[in-house]
Amino acid sequence: MKRTWARLLAALLLAAFLTACGFLPQAQPPAAAPVETAEDGFSILFLDVGQADAMLLTCGAAHMLVDGGNAEDSNLVASVLAQRGIETLDYVVCTHAHEDHAGGLSGALRTVEAETILAPVTAAENRPFTSFAEAAAAQGVPITVPSADETFALGDAQVEILGPREDYSETNNTSLVLMVTYGETRFLLTGDMEAKAERDLIEAGCDLDADLLKVGHHGSSTSTSYVFLNEVMPRYAVIQCGKDNDYGHPHEEVLSRLRDADVQLYRTDLQGDILAVSDGVTITVTTDRNADAETNPTAQAPEADYYIGNTRSQKFHRPACGSLPAEQNRILFEERAEAVAAGYAPCGQCKP
Repeated sequence: MKRTWARLLAALLLAAFLTACGFLPQAQPPAAAPVETAEDGFSILFLDVGQADAMLLTCGAAHMLVDGGNAEDSNLVASVLAQRGIETLDYVVCTHAHEDHAGGLSGALRTVEAETILAPVTAAENRPFTSFAEAAAAQGVPITVPSADETFALGDAQVEILGPREDYSETNNTSLVLMVTYGETRFLLTGDMEAKAERDLIEAGCDLDADLLKVGHHGSSTSTSYVFLNEVMPRYAVIQCGKDNDYGHPHEEVLSRLRDADVQLYRTDLQGDILAVSDGVTITVTTDRNADAETNPTAQAPEADYYIGNTRSQKFHRPACGSLPAEQNRILFEERAEAVAAGYAPCGQCKP
């Protein structure tokens, strides 16, 4: 036994001598524990794609793309996936067959593989959705039309299809409505669902309680009704819309409802990309720019006595608007309804 210990000690002394002289490599310290990142939890990236919707959901190593913006956003969506090293999407969801949701999905499907593709229909009579369907077919992945109440896992998150509950003639109401649950936090993604479909969700007894609401239809007054918002009661809300868009989104009616519900609002038109991260208990929201922007001001401009239309852009303004047209391009309207009836759209800046 003594001889064995002597040999062991001699071997250790020899190894130490050879290491000190550089003949043997020094032992490396154990690797540090990886720094925790958003990918260790759950996140939704609301992309600034103008007057359109596009969201990238990540939970661990699982990824889901919900909508892809307009056709012109194809390269943007593809570049976002490439920057994050995403080569496979577990799910691709087209909420409904309008260009501002389906248009950019074909670009994504040309650059990454998709495991499952979901949409409320398999075909539609418009080129953007057809391009999306063709890109899916090129991968050999059929478009699946899910049913209400179906669930599936996205990493450790759970996704439930809440709607549509009926067969609707209005395309917006056919939107796939997703409730995503991660730990104790819940995220409600509504596509362009309008008030009729909102009521149907309530009547069906759906659990709509959520911490974060993706506001329907870019903040249009056709969506996010009082009764629906009262069921959701979110702490945070995100509106994806374009700066100075032709529709006047978000509409004051919706902004007023969100103020009344004391919801913290984020907007891509004012703040660019918006990232919501959950650790399963709390949600942290950060923005690409203008973190302190006044996204839902309480002081509203008084009703004007008349409105000024721009005969070239076919938009109408409040008299004090900073974007009034040149005198030769002006037309006066005594009432707002008169301007709308003449085919003029409200200015996105002064929101008449």
